[in-house]
Amino acid sequence: MRKVEIKDYDRAWIRRFLDEKEILEKILPTNAIIHHIGSTSVEGVAAKPIIDILVEVLSLTDIDSKNQEFSENGYVSKGENGITNRRFFYKLDESGNRLTHVHIFPTGSDNVIRHIAFRDYLRNHSQEAAEYSKIKQELAEKHPMDIEAYIDGKDSFVKELEKVALNWYTSKKRER
Repeated sequence: MRKVEIKDYDRAWIRRFLDEKEILEKILPTNAIIHHIGSTSVEGVAAKPIIDILVEVLSLTDIDSKNQEFSENGYVSKGENGITNRRFFYKLDESGNRLTHVHIFPTGSDNVIRHIAFRDYLRNHSQEAAEYSKIKQELAEKHPMDIEAYIDGKDSFVKELEKVALNWYTSKKRER
């Protein structure tokens, strides 16, 4: 069982993302687009101190041929890891705690849009971001050693907010 640790927002998360981005740029195809996603990408939101990175690529086949390069840079490959058309990698610290998650999807896939919409919505709606923070902190206190209960506890809130975020994101794109 993984420990559930939620920390107050830390500006150092931006630097950690940029450091990982530099590493990934050396591995990934030149046309890859790298995004900082998840709670560590939203100023003011409490989060598990794991940097979530989303990468858009034209072809997952290109990624499958780079597993050795990912490994040489400290990443563990988990294949699709339960989500079709995704390649998932993670990196651990010396103590075995997760530092980074890398989610790679084909450019423009629904999962890319969903993650970007959720992030951008929280960045633009501080009240919802604060509510999400509070829910995560309460769940971490309630389930400090049960990551599954933590995830299940926030699931309905996240799914509902995702719908709102997608509608908001879509309407914003139409306005452009």
